Amino acid sequence: MKTLIIGGGVVGLSLAYGLTKRNEDVVVVCGSDEDYNASRGNFGLIWSQGKGLGCPEYSQWTQKSISLWPSFAEELAKLTGIDVELSLDGGMEYFTNKHEMEDFIESLHKVKKSNSDSQTYKYLNHEQLKLCVPEIGPKVLGATFMPGDGHVNPLQLLTALREGVRLGGAKIFNGSRVKRVYRSGDLYNAQLDDNKELSASRVIIAAGLGSADLAPMMGFKGTVVPQQGQLLITEKLPQFLKYPSGTIRQVNDGGIQIGGSTLDRGLDNKECIKTVSELASHAVDVFPCLEEVNLLRSWACLRVMTEDGFPIYQESKTNPGAFFITCHSGITLAAIHSVLLTEWIVGSERSPDLSMFSEERFNV
Repeated sequence: MKTLIIGGGVVGLSLAYGLTKRNEDVVVVCGSDEDYNASRGNFGLIWSQGKGLGCPEYSQWTQKSISLWPSFAEELAKLTGIDVELSLDGGMEYFTNKHEMEDFIESLHKVKKSNSDSQTYKYLNHEQLKLCVPEIGPKVLGATFMPGDGHVNPLQLLTALREGVRLGGAKIFNGSRVKRVYRSGDLYNAQLDDNKELSASRVIIAAGLGSADLAPMMGFKGTVVPQQGQLLITEKLPQFLKYPSGTIRQVNDGGIQIGGSTLDRGLDNKECIKTVSELASHAVDVFPCLEEVNLLRSWACLRVMTEDGFPIYQESKTNPGAFFITCHSGITLAAIHSVLLTEWIVGSERSPDLSMFSEERFNV
């Protein structure tokens, strides 16, 4: 069966990669450089810490994906020759505010209580943390540590997936935008901005923020909203930061990447100097050694969020064979998307129950 995937980011390419492994005929439409490409502004975390509050199935889904990541990365490397620089040595969340720390620990406790299979987090006070991460500053009250969390190089992952999809026989249309999706008999058709049309028996809308316009054409609500995040990168430093956090990590070439901001600014992806200053100040509070380090560049990007922050995996009720896929954690979930989510898409007997991630939950 021929599958048309609209969206060439990490989510769309993970699905394309998994489908080509099943010898499916796949066509991927990638948008232009002017689109809001969340995959190119990603922090690169493979992360379970703090995820799943209010939805234990999401916690389980995340943990399962992390368990699949080592074989996923190894497989990509063997096929493409590209190392995605996977590290799953564990992840820290550093705190300089007592109330924020207490609230976060409470949320971790609730997630663990609702999902007994999840990894057990550890809390480290300042003195305990200092033994593991001697570079922390005096303002750090403590940290939570989650075994198995980690990070990858997101740009290397994107490159490896594109190459893997190409080697799998898929056709990729670069720099193309889909203006319209419609059904004609048993086929789904996508009209591109140059009026070229592509047809397939199955269509997957995984276009990030672009899904807001396209998904309703297939009977979905397609409710996705932007959330702005800003990122900073420093000059290269000797390796010292073993454990990434949600706000600070050291990339493979030695640079320190800083992020973690969440701003509601609509589709504005321009930098805010005030936010840059706040991110840099927090990083220095955690690691005073960064105070004199040169900042090389900063940029803003738009995350793709659903109403409740959890993924949407939905097949259209009015157009069977049309799917709407979106999530915030495309990097973390890439491994499971390529394996189990494609099982669900093709209707395999081993398909997981994903009903809790359908759009129907927003009707309650």
